[in-house]
Amino acid sequence: MTELLFLGIDGGGTKCRARLRDAHGKLLGEGTGGPSNLRLDPDLVWTSILTACREALAQAGLPESHLERIHAGMGAAGAGQTSAVERLLSRPHPFTSFEIETDAHTAWLGAFGGGDGAILIVGTGSCGYGGTSGQCHYVGGWGYEISDEGSGAAIGRELLRRCIWAHDGRASPTPLSDAVLAEFDNDLEILVDWVGKARPADYGRYAPLVLQHAEQRDPLGIAIIEDAAAGLSAIGTRLLDLGAPAICLFGGLAEPLRSWLSPPVQRTIAAPMADALDGAILLARMALQGRAP
Repeated sequence: MTELLFLGIDGGGTKCRARLRDAHGKLLGEGTGGPSNLRLDPDLVWTSILTACREALAQAGLPESHLERIHAGMGAAGAGQTSAVERLLSRPHPFTSFEIETDAHTAWLGAFGGGDGAILIVGTGSCGYGGTSGQCHYVGGWGYEISDEGSGAAIGRELLRRCIWAHDGRASPTPLSDAVLAEFDNDLEILVDWVGKARPADYGRYAPLVLQHAEQRDPLGIAIIEDAAAGLSAIGTRLLDLGAPAICLFGGLAEPLRSWLSPPVQRTIAAPMADALDGAILLARMALQGRAP
C-alpha cells in the first residue's frame, strides 16, 4: 500500500509556502513560491502553489509524479471570498485531495489544534480569528482597501497618503517622507501612476522602512506605526471579548509590531502549538478522516 503524504500550503499576498510530511508526521521537505492571495489571477496563484510544492518534493527526493499521492490542505489569504475560491478551483489540481480554507483558519488550527483561543495575523494583510467551543469568528481581514488594519499593505498605503500631505504642505516633512518622495522624483504624477498598478505586496514592502524610521523616532514613522498598532489592538480586544483566553501572533510583521500593541492585548499573547503550515496539514488530515474542517 502506498504511504500517504500530507502537504500544507500557506498562501499569502507576498509568497506561498509549502510543507510536506509523511503519514507519521515526519518532515520531508519545504518550498516557497510567489504571491498567492486568491484575489489574484488564479493562473498566477496556481503557478505559485505548484512552484512551492515541487520544491518541497525535490527536498524530499521525490519525483513530481508524487503530487498525485498527496492530500493537500491550504490556508490562503482571500479565501474568505467564495468567488475567489471558486475561481481557483475552476482549474484542475494534481492532488489526491485538496482542502482550502482561509489562512486565519489554518493558522488557528496550528496554534490551538482546534481548541479555545484566537490568532492575529499581521503580514501583507491582517485578520483576527478565533473563539471558544469551536465557535470561531473573523475580525477584519476584508482587504487593505477597506480593512486589514495594521497590515503591511495598510501601513504602506497610509505612508504614501501622508507623504502627499507633506508634499502639499499639509504636514511637516520628515526624513521618512523625504526618502519616499525621492523614490518618485518628488513628482506626484509618477506616484499616482505607480498606485494605479500597485498590488498589496507593493505597498507592504514599505512597512520595514516605516518601522525603521519609527524606531529612530521619526515623527511620521511613529504616527503611522502607532495608528497601525491601535488598529491591531482593537482587533485583539474584540477577540478577547468573544471569549478567547489567549492570542497567538502570526505573520512577518507580528513580532516587529508586538511591542507597540496595547498592554491588555500584550498580556494575553501566547506561543502557538504549531504554525500555519502544520495547521494546513491538519486541515487535510481532518478532511481525510471525515471531520468537519
